[in-house]
Parts: sequence; C-alpha cells; structure tokens
Amino acid sequence: MFKNRIDAGQQLARILGDHDTEADVVLAIPRGGLPIGRVVANSLQIPLDIVSARKIGAPQNPELAVGAVASDGTVWLNESLIGELKLGDTYLQDQIERQRQAALDKVKRYRGERPPLEYSGKTVLIVDDGVATGATTIACIRQIKNAGAERVILAIPVAPPETIEKLQSEADEVICVESPPHFGAVGQFYESFEQVSDERAKACLDGTEDQGR
Repeated sequence: MFKNRIDAGQQLARILGDHDTEADVVLAIPRGGLPIGRVVANSLQIPLDIVSARKIGAPQNPELAVGAVASDGTVWLNESLIGELKLGDTYLQDQIERQRQAALDKVKRYRGERPPLEYSGKTVLIVDDGVATGATTIACIRQIKNAGAERVILAIPVAPPETIEKLQSEADEVICVESPPHFGAVGQFYESFEQVSDERAKACLDGTEDQGR
C-alpha cells in the first residue's frame, strides 16, 4: 500500500490538498509520524512540531492498552477493560506518572530548547504513520484540545475502520488514506517500515531530512 513513510506522507498530503485542508500547524507523533509530518508540513507550508503520549499497559500484558497518557498528563482510560481486569488506583496512578514522564522525556529529546508552538485558537493537524488501537492517539488529541485548539484534525495513512470510528468521536475530523477491514499491524501496509532513529526524527523536526529517502 505504501513504499515507505515518505510515500505515505506524499499520498496523505495529496488527499489533504484535495480536501482543501487548512491548518495552522502539523503535530507529528514520534518517532514514526515525523517523516510523514515533515512531508505534510512542507506541502501545506506550515510549521511542524511534535505531540507525544505513551500507552498504559496491563500488568501481565504490557502490549494490551488499558489507557494512555500524554506528556502534559492528559489521560485516556479504557474503563471497561480496567474494570474487567480489576486494576486498582495504585497501579494506574503509578503507570500514569511513569508513562507521562517517558512521553515528556521524548518531547524534550526531540524538541530540545525550542519552545512549543502556540495551539490556542488554531487548527491543528495531528499526523502519525498509522493507527492500530488508537489509545495514544486519543491522549494526543485530548492534550491539544485541552491546550485550546479551535479544531483538531487527525490525518493518517492507514487505520482499521473500528478505530477510525472511535477516533471520530475525539477529533473534529479524521482523514485516512486507506482503511482496510483486515488489519493486523500498521507495518504490514508498508513495503519498508524500518524503525525511525532518533537522529532521523530530529532531522525531520528540524527540516533537514532528505525527502528522497
């Protein structure tokens, strides 16, 4: 479906152009969202920044998301799953603080000394390389809404239909290139889905990424 993240970003940028999407800033979810965010930001000729969240995993199954927390402490919790697993407040509060700090460390690592962009009253475009369950994406959307954004648009190359439906109740608009019904993982829809290094992530944010790669 996509050759790599640059190709996915180009396809996403074309759809955004066809929709006459107007935004004030692009926020990429690191690290995989940064190459795509750079392509989209360049296409729309608007600034690129980052927004980060971390999954809160179940005690015996860290890959199972019982919630997510953004770098500013904004939390989304899957209350039904938490009740089913009988998770206590002590576990949740400990994980919320641990993962919030990890998300904040990631923002500081990539952004450096630069101050965050202003979101109040703005139309913000959140971009990632794809979404599976949507847990961290929801936390990111809520963080930017809490920061006063007038409108939040989620733009992604690929996600399953049920996740898109869930995200439509969080974002003001969801734009997705492809929504295949049979969905295992985001990487299966890319010919090349190598891990984005810290160096490349920073280069995308700084605007020094080689867009031909």
